[in-house]
Amino acid sequence: MKLAIVAIGKPGRGPEATLATDYAARATAAGRALGLGPLDLVDLDPRKPGKAPEAELILAAAEGAHLIACDERGRTYPSRAFADHIATLRDRGERRLVFAIGGADGLDASVLAAAGSTLAFGPQTWPHALARAMLAEQLYRAVTILAGSPYHRD
Repeated sequence: MKLAIVAIGKPGRGPEATLATDYAARATAAGRALGLGPLDLVDLDPRKPGKAPEAELILAAAEGAHLIACDERGRTYPSRAFADHIATLRDRGERRLVFAIGGADGLDASVLAAAGSTLAFGPQTWPHALARAMLAEQLYRAVTILAGSPYHRD
C-alpha cells in the first residue's frame, strides 16, 4: 500500500522539512518488506486562497485512495493502535493511503466528508511544517511496530 502525506503549502527549508524528509525515507525503507510504501510527501500550492480551492487540490491528489483527514477534532491513536489501523487498511486491500493536512484555516467540509478516517495530534495547534514532520515520524514508527521492532512502550 502506497502512503502519502498531502499538505497545503510548502514546508520551506528548515529543520522541520529535513525531519519530514528523513522520516519519509526511513518509513519507505522499513516498509518495503511489509507492503507499505513508499511514503511520498506531496506539497500542494493552490492558486486561489480559501478552503474550497485547497479542497479541490487535496481531493484530486487523494482520488482512488483511502483518505485520512488530519483535523483537530479527529481521532487520537496511541502509536500501536495507529499502526494497527494502517495494517487493517492494508490487509483489507487498500492500495493507497493519503493523509491530508489542510491550510491555515484547516480542511474544507468536503475533505472531511470524503475522508474514510480522521487523525488528530491532540487539541493543540501545530505549525504545518511540524505537523508534516510529526506525521512522517508516526508513520515510520507504525511501520517499525508492524515489522516487529522492539517498541519501548511494550
